[in-house]
Amino acid sequence: MRVALVYDLRDDYRALGFSEEEVAEFDSVETIDALAGALAALGVEPVRVGRGQVLAARLAAGERYDIVFSIAEGVRGRAREAQVPALCELFDQPYLFSDPLTAAAAHDKAVAKRLVRDAGVATPAFAVAERSADEVAGWSDFPAFVKPLAEGTGKGCEAGSLVETQAELQAAVARVIARYRQPVLVEQYLPGREFTVGIAGNGDEARVLGVCEIVLKPNAEANVYSLRNKELCEELVTYAPASDAEARLAGTRALTAYRALQCRDAARIDFRSDAKGEPYFLEANPLAGLHPSHSDLPILAAQNGIDFVTLIGLILDAGLARYGLSRAKQSRRKHA
Repeated sequence: MRVALVYDLRDDYRALGFSEEEVAEFDSVETIDALAGALAALGVEPVRVGRGQVLAARLAAGERYDIVFSIAEGVRGRAREAQVPALCELFDQPYLFSDPLTAAAAHDKAVAKRLVRDAGVATPAFAVAERSADEVAGWSDFPAFVKPLAEGTGKGCEAGSLVETQAELQAAVARVIARYRQPVLVEQYLPGREFTVGIAGNGDEARVLGVCEIVLKPNAEANVYSLRNKELCEELVTYAPASDAEARLAGTRALTAYRALQCRDAARIDFRSDAKGEPYFLEANPLAGLHPSHSDLPILAAQNGIDFVTLIGLILDAGLARYGLSRAKQSRRKHA
């Protein structure tokens, strides 16, 4: 069984002149080596393809794989995480993880919030400024948090994102619009615990792998799981396994959100609690990072007795099953 590995490598984009912030969502050589090693340990052949453009050229030339394992984030646009899934569908190429609609909807944080809220899972009050800070001049739910509408890995999340007054809000919104050239999400800041929830599987078989509390150390950037805190997580963050009632409630609500967004194979869902200990949905990541020791999903999986190879096996097997495939059976059937 040939499994195509598709990814955006940080070093490739650095060579093209991208900044460290611009490559923050992309992957390191260590991540790709670990994925290839895990796939080989699972008895399949990893084929290192690289960027989505390379995959497009190979598919157009007639090459096919049993399945595509893509962690490519894309470079431009709010639907950039949907580019490789859409490409695979164009060429009738089986692939892992969520389809283009879910990938695009989840990447737009406001769209994801509306869909999850309609499924009955609470999310903090929020508003979107498309072009100007004037669009949120009537905002009154302080403190508030300001971040780009369609970024990941904590991009645009920093000390200045937490605002207490309308003047601070206006300045933060204007700064993010100018810096990221995209709309801005403003949401009510909740003072409680922060959780990330790992989920794997599909339909009724989808299950919570574990719940992890994000605890910032005293030397971390305060009050925010920022890009800096994520990049230096070994020094600045404690990932605490959580299984108390509040954490279990976050897990239950995360599974509802996962199904509402129609995530597939695996995802990570983020929550933050209010002062009363009620977990609220923040965002979903249907293309969670997979560095074995640096990314949240493998970290929380390991905390719950699921080693890296087993985690990759769970994801691979869930995706293969959607196509009527398994590592032992490579005959494909049509699926709904």
